[in-house]
Parts: sequence; C-alpha cells; structure tokens
Amino acid sequence: MPHMSPPHILVVGAGAAGYFAAISAAETLAGSGTVTLCEATAHPLAKVRISGGGRCNVTHACFDPRELKKNYPRGARELHGAFHRFGPTDTIAWFERHGVTLKVEADGRMFPVSDDSETIVSALSKAAQSLNITLRLQSGIRKVEPAPPEGVTIGTGTINGFRIELATGEVLHADRLIVATGGLKGSGPSLAEMLGHSIEAPVPSLFTFNIDDPRLEGLAGISVEDAVARVDGSKLEQRGPLLITHWGMSGPAVLKLSAWGARELAASKYRFSLAVNFSPGHTRDDARSALIAHRSRHPRRQIGGSTPFQLPVRLWAQLVVAAGANEATSWTQVSNDVIARLADQVVDAKFPVTGKSTHKEEFVTCGGVRLGEVDFRTMESRKCAGLHFAGEVLDIDGITGGFNFQAAWTTGWLAGRSAVLSALGKADAPR
Repeated sequence: MPHMSPPHILVVGAGAAGYFAAISAAETLAGSGTVTLCEATAHPLAKVRISGGGRCNVTHACFDPRELKKNYPRGARELHGAFHRFGPTDTIAWFERHGVTLKVEADGRMFPVSDDSETIVSALSKAAQSLNITLRLQSGIRKVEPAPPEGVTIGTGTINGFRIELATGEVLHADRLIVATGGLKGSGPSLAEMLGHSIEAPVPSLFTFNIDDPRLEGLAGISVEDAVARVDGSKLEQRGPLLITHWGMSGPAVLKLSAWGARELAASKYRFSLAVNFSPGHTRDDARSALIAHRSRHPRRQIGGSTPFQLPVRLWAQLVVAAGANEATSWTQVSNDVIARLADQVVDAKFPVTGKSTHKEEFVTCGGVRLGEVDFRTMESRKCAGLHFAGEVLDIDGITGGFNFQAAWTTGWLAGRSAVLSALGKADAPR
C-alpha cells in the first residue's frame, strides 16, 4: 500500500555509509518526509577524518564493475550489480556537485585535491544540513522491533515500520530503518539479530604483521618495491610493495594478504609462518644461478655491498648474515653452500608472525550481516520488510585503496533511495 503521510526514515550510524544513506534518502524524499540520523557517540564521521592518514582515500579510479569487484575479498559477487547503479564515476560526480574535486594518484587511489579529510567531512555535513536531516549524537539504540500490524499513530499519520528505543529510554518511530553502524565495534550486528538476521562472526581485516626477527632489526622504513608474501602452508599469497616497520611488516602486499586471509589468520590466532620472495622474478634455481654469475663477474667485491637483485643494500646485508656469511667476505670466497642459503633468503625467507597491528589507526572488519539475507538491488533485508543495510555492518570488505569507502557510498546510496521509494510504494527502477 502507498504511504499516505510523509514517511520518516531513520538511519543508525553516522559514518560514511550512514551519512550517505541519510543524504540519499533526503534527496529522494525531496522535502516530502523526514530523515533522522542517530549516532551512538559524540563524533560523527570519525573514521572518515582519520582515513588515508588524514587525507581520506575517497574511492579508486577503477570504473569497470567487473574489475572493481575483484578488490573485495567478501561481497564481490553481490556488489557487481550495485556498482552498475552507483560506482566510482557517480561518487566523483556527487562530490564535484558538492564542491569537492578529487584527484587520481599513480596507484589509482583518489583523494580530495586539498589532501584533507575535513573537506569530505564538510561536504557530507553541509549536504545533510541543507537537506534538513536531523543528526542526533550520543543516541545509541537499545532495542528495535517492528511496529504492530495496525501501525502507530504519530500526529496525523500512521507509522507502520519500527519502534526504536534509545539508550536514554526515549522511543522513536520510523517507517523505514537503515542500519549502517560499521563493523567490529558497531552495534549493527546486534540490531540485525534483533530483527532476525544471521551474523558472520566479525574478525579484523587490513592489518599489519608483528614479526620479531634479527633480519629486520634497524630496517624500519625500508621498502621493497615488488615482493610476494605468502602464508606458509596455505594458498594465501599476494604480490606488491612491502614495507618493513618497527613492529614487523606492512605495505600493500601484507595488507592485501591480511584481507584475503582474514578468517584463516584469525583462526591461527595470528601466529603463522610468513614466506617472502623479495625478488618475484626468480625461483630458487634462478636465484642460485644469478648469484653464481655475480660471483664470477665481481670476485673482489665484498658480498655485503654487492648483489644481483633489486634489493635495498641494508636488507641485503641482513640476508647475507642470515645465510651465515660475513658481509666483508669477498665474492670469490663465497662457497656454493652459502650461495644456496642466500638464494633461500632471497626467494623463500620465512618469518615467524606473532600477532597483528592496526593499520594507521584504521580498522576494517570481515564479517557482519550474512549477504544472502539482503537484496542488493535495494539493500533491503530478506528477513524483515522495511529494514535496509549499508556499509561495513554487512559481511563486505575491500582491500586498501579506497574500496571500502566506495562500498559505503554505493550501499548507502542504494539503501537511502530504496527505503524512501519503498515507503512511498514506488518501484526502485534502475536508472
């Protein structure tokens, strides 16, 4: 039945997805209803502020949904159609309309030209204010339940959607409810469970590895431009830049590995052997041959300062020591046994991982509302009519590079628009 009085849409969670859902809903309503945005904390858009080192990696310059979805360890299949409805091109256009120009960096990441996340925060905040969205801070949700079949009379209209009890005891009513409470630390999964949903257990994704190994001592800040990182004994493997840190290893290769292996690494309690090939173009035999050839060409050079591989000299020197050689030894004195051990250090160095660290104060969660229970054409629950989801509360996560924000914009836009059209009794036809 069409909604006879102006609908009220309530969005829970004032992060990227929640804000975008609220804005999308208000834009679709065009003044013929109300939108309330509830946030449990006193700090809306907190994660947007700190993302990308304070620069905010808004999206990624990948405009083909088939390619874009490959950057999501969980949710790729479900997002394919959604990205056709609202993808990076739409994100760029939306921010342009709201006074924010984005730029593309060499690796495809897109940031505001200001290099300041406050630019994004301001654009979202101003858009919400101009659309008369009511923002309620420190308004956590204690309980949610569907309204009774006969509805609830509010003023001159009838609410048929939800009864929402705040932590303060105050009760709100809404025709449609959008849950966008984020991942691991959000209240979303419990709200979803109240309304009949199953939850995939949340575990961290996108984290760095804690490694205490003499080969890495004193090398914090040194990077290898191209390396392969592999969880020893598994099929988990990623290639890309690798960064040595004070606590172990980071960089795109490690972060991508942590994302694709989120569940498996959680099950191991973050204790496993990391195998690294510092020269992906070489196998063990190739590396041995390269070392033997180098010994022939440079017999008088010291082994610690002369390498046939594209490696930082200080890292190479540590690998030389790990292979049982003295850095000052000349190449002509290096035995074939040492060369074999050196080849192993270059192409199959094993490092004991003893834990994880959060990446740059950011966190991404693997887990959340089970994807089969959500219609990704509308982001509406298949379990509870009128309930929609957006963002990381779903079992969706992307690798680093702007992909998680793009999923937030996409699902937020769909959820906000569809919630309103549903409340008005209109079909949400693809544009």
